[in-house]
Amino acid sequence: MKLNYTKYGDYYLPNLILSEKENKSLNKYGLLKLNYLKQYKKALYQELLMKEKLNEYLFSVSNNTLEKFEFLMKQLITNDPTITEELKEKDPLLWTQKMNSLKNIAEEIILKEDIYD
Repeated sequence: MKLNYTKYGDYYLPNLILSEKENKSLNKYGLLKLNYLKQYKKALYQELLMKEKLNEYLFSVSNNTLEKFEFLMKQLITNDPTITEELKEKDPLLWTQKMNSLKNIAEEIILKEDIYD
């Protein structure tokens, strides 16, 4: 393998070029994980970037967290007997309030366990 170098000041740095890969779209959790890696886990970020596995890693985080979010929401809804279709018809604002509360709980769990670990 032949590397070409470019001189920057007193240093010679290798000309590294990443190969073209398909970029998959990331959801909110994948983007949050990317920002977390850039700020607080720089070594892991650089390693994944150099091995060209960053996109795969972030895409798997996106998928796993989305599945976990849906699973947690189903569990939280079944554990709360007050959230019913009857409540949704009678008092939609209360139903929305309860659903938003459960959504916030599920999101906090995901952020703590999967994103900011």
